[in-house]
Amino acid sequence: MTRPAKLLLQTTIPTIADDWNIGRFEMLRTYLAGLKDSGAAPLFEVVARDRDSGGGPDSLLSALGDSDFDAAWLFAVDVGDGLTEEDCAGVSAFRRRGGGLMVTRDHMDLGSSVCSLGGVGAAHYFHSKNLDPDESRRRIDDPYTTEILWPNYHSGANGDYQTIEPVGAVHPVLRTPHGPIRFLPAHPHEGAVGKPVGDDTARVIATGVSKVSGARFNIAVAFEPSASGGPAIAQSTFHHFADYNWDPSAGAPSFVSEPPGDGLAASPDAQAQIRAYAKNLALWLAGRPLDAEVEAARLDAELDEALEESFPASDPPAIG
Repeated sequence: MTRPAKLLLQTTIPTIADDWNIGRFEMLRTYLAGLKDSGAAPLFEVVARDRDSGGGPDSLLSALGDSDFDAAWLFAVDVGDGLTEEDCAGVSAFRRRGGGLMVTRDHMDLGSSVCSLGGVGAAHYFHSKNLDPDESRRRIDDPYTTEILWPNYHSGANGDYQTIEPVGAVHPVLRTPHGPIRFLPAHPHEGAVGKPVGDDTARVIATGVSKVSGARFNIAVAFEPSASGGPAIAQSTFHHFADYNWDPSAGAPSFVSEPPGDGLAASPDAQAQIRAYAKNLALWLAGRPLDAEVEAARLDAELDEALEESFPASDPPAIG
């Protein structure tokens, strides 16, 4: 029996009640931990934690390269100081040894401590660090929360969903047996991601559209596994995975001022696609087969069996 893939869900802040601590991603943790394979065995063993308190290197992140985790999901919810040099070295070593890595942040400079991460950090553009190379995109897109500066793409209200567009060949994390994933949670001010210059392992795999300006922005950048590192995803906002965005009744920190929407609650199809995306990410980052791949293999096997029944092999020639 294949062992469950071991996943780490971790924030870049210590446990602070009135902030985006790991408890605000409990619906994601519960969902992933509850997934089973065809034999009813768990697909994932999930460890969810905030970074250590007290300053200094995080005991797990700084040693992640020597851990037995298959994939790590890093929710960069800090204001720029969430990762130490030792943490970045540990996470980068983890990916170099083949571990899967998802790194997500939010608007402006939120989560900008990820800039030092090898490869994936370069895919995240901020207001004061690692600026978007396209100067035309350095402008305010969310005009409502005026204290938040670019990047801040307005894909909709928390609690609503947005329509995303696959870019190029549909990436495995966007495939389902029923077609590509087209919906993700909305957020009033998403961050900016893009393909790092000169990295041929990376490409933008999905875009969204601002409901304010009509500007198209990047949702996710995928890094294919290579000799230099394991698979990785740079995601435009951690709000694609937060409880508040999956169900606003879960609550948010007191500094969240925008009124939530209820579009996602009214759309079972969007809810199913959002969970399918989370499952696909977890499987792909851990190097496990995805549902669409399993279904394609099953259909191929059925076709081969049908062809064999329709066109049986001819009898061997008689020996005289």
